[in-house]
Amino acid sequence: MTTKPAYNDLQQHIAALKDRNLLIEVDRQIDKDSEMHALVRWQFIGGMKEEDRKAFLFTNVVDGKGRKFDIPVLVGGLAANRSIYSVGMGSSVEAIQAKWDNAISNPIDPQFVNEAPCHEIIEDGDSLSQPGHGLDALPIPVSTPGFDSAPTLSAGNVITKDPETGVQNMGTYRCALKAPDRLVVRMATRVGGAGGYQHYQKCQQMGITEMPVAIVLGCPPYVAFMGPQKLPLGVDEFTVAGGLAGTPINVTRAKSVDLVVPAEAEIVIEGFIDTTKVEPEGPFGESHGHIALEEYNMPMRITTITRRKKAVVPSYISQVAPSESSVIKRVAYEPLFLRHLRDENNIKGVKKVSLHEPLTGLLRVTVITCDANMPRTEIWRALYSAAFFKGDCSKICIAVNEDIDVDNADALFWAMSYRTNPSEDMQTLLHRGQGHGPKREHDGEEDSSVLIDATMKSPMPPLALPSKEYMERAKDIWDELGLPPVNVKMPWHGYSLGAWHQIWDQAGKRAATGDYLENGRISAGQTQENLKPETKLDPETSLPAKK
Repeated sequence: MTTKPAYNDLQQHIAALKDRNLLIEVDRQIDKDSEMHALVRWQFIGGMKEEDRKAFLFTNVVDGKGRKFDIPVLVGGLAANRSIYSVGMGSSVEAIQAKWDNAISNPIDPQFVNEAPCHEIIEDGDSLSQPGHGLDALPIPVSTPGFDSAPTLSAGNVITKDPETGVQNMGTYRCALKAPDRLVVRMATRVGGAGGYQHYQKCQQMGITEMPVAIVLGCPPYVAFMGPQKLPLGVDEFTVAGGLAGTPINVTRAKSVDLVVPAEAEIVIEGFIDTTKVEPEGPFGESHGHIALEEYNMPMRITTITRRKKAVVPSYISQVAPSESSVIKRVAYEPLFLRHLRDENNIKGVKKVSLHEPLTGLLRVTVITCDANMPRTEIWRALYSAAFFKGDCSKICIAVNEDIDVDNADALFWAMSYRTNPSEDMQTLLHRGQGHGPKREHDGEEDSSVLIDATMKSPMPPLALPSKEYMERAKDIWDELGLPPVNVKMPWHGYSLGAWHQIWDQAGKRAATGDYLENGRISAGQTQENLKPETKLDPETSLPAKK
C-alpha cells in the first residue's frame, strides 16, 4: 500500500524554501567538480550575515569533463542558516529546542509501505559497473576542489544494523566515489564513535565478511536531521524522526540488502562493506576545518541503486566553519547540552548553551550563558557538566552572563579579559580524548579542557577550503550571477600548512577535472588486508605509515 505522508519530503521542502525566498536557483552551467562548492562557499566566507545565506539549487550540472547530468543538486538546503533548518523542522527557530525535546521523549514507530517513491527507478546488475551508470550517473560534487581526491557523499544517511539485535543505526559519514560500483566509507573509530563502526566490529567478531549498508540521499528533512544528531546507541532514528513529524515515517524494504529505508528518499545506494580489508580514502576536507589526509577505510560494493524519477541530490557544504555542517550540528547539539545541564543536572541558572561557530571548531568551544544571580558553585557545576557531556566536545568551556553576545568573539575575549582572575577563574581538566580533529582520535593521545568562569602548536594539513584558483574562478561566477557583494577576509581559500604531499595535489587536480576514476584505480591497487580502518597511508611508499 502507498501512504501519502503528512510531512514534507525533500522536494516539498525545496518548494517551501522557494516560497520563503530562501532558495537561489542556478540555471547557468556549473561544474560540480571544480565550481559548485566553491561558489556556495562564498556566502560563508564572504562576510555575509547568517540570515542572508541561502540554499542553492543547481539545475544545469556538468562534471570536469563536460558531461551533463539530468539530476539537480541542492547545496545548503537543510541548514545554510537556522531559518532554513527551521523550515525543515516545521517550526520557528525559537521552538526547535522544544520540538527536539518532545521527539526524543515521545518517539513514534515508522510504518511500512510496499510501493515507495524511492523505487521508481531501479538499477542493478552489470550496468552498475559501466561508466556513466551506477554511482557515475549521480552528480556528486567534489567538496574541496584542489585538495579532495574524489567526489564524496557528504549528505548521506548511512544505514547499518546490529548483526545481533537487528536494531538499525543511521549516521552521516563521508563516502568517496572510487568506481561506478564502488565507494569507500569512513566511520569514526574513536571511543564512543559511530554506531555503524560498532556494527562493523561486531560483524568482524562474528565472522561476517560483508556488512549490509544502505546510503540514503535526500531523505525527508525530519529523517535527514537524524544523521548528524547524536542519540543513544540502540535508539532507532526513524522513531525519533516520527516524533519530530508527529506521525509515523513511511519506510520500505531495500531491494538487495536486509535494511529498512525511508520510502520518500530521493536516492538509495545499496551494497555491502567488506569487513576483511580496507582501501585508501581521502584526502577530504573535513568538518573540523582541515583536510583529512589519505587513510585506509571501508570499501563498499554497490549492488543496487534506486531513485525517484525526478530525483534531487543533496550535498552539505562543510569543512571550515561557518558552514552548513556547523549550523546543522549546532542547532542539533545545543538543545542536547541545555537539556543535560538544566533538566538532567537541575542547574536552573543556565539560560542557554551555545557552540561557538566561526573558525574556532564548532565542537571545541562551548559557551554557557548563566543567570546574573547564579551561585559560583552552580557556575562551576555547569562548566564541569558541559565539559564531560560529550567526549569530543568542549575543549574550551566559557561561562558568561546574558549581556555577552556569544556569537561575537570580541565580546567573549572582552569577558575573559575583564571578568576573570586567571588564578581563580580558570581550571584545566586532564585526560580528555582528542575528539574530532586533524589529529587522529584513535592513537591514544590525550587532550585536556580549559574551564573559564567569565561571568562579570607542528605541520598541519591544509585548511579545508577550495584552493585559490578554484575560489577565484567561483568568485568570477558569483559576480557574473549578480549575487550579493562579499566582504573578502582571510582565510578565503585553502593553502598548505606543511603536512601535504605532491601526490595529493595530483589526485586533487584529477578530481577537479572529473577524472576521479583514475584515483579510484590507483587506490584499488593499494588495497591492504588485516588493517584497521583509518590507518594512515605514507604517500611516499603508498604503504601504511609507520608510527
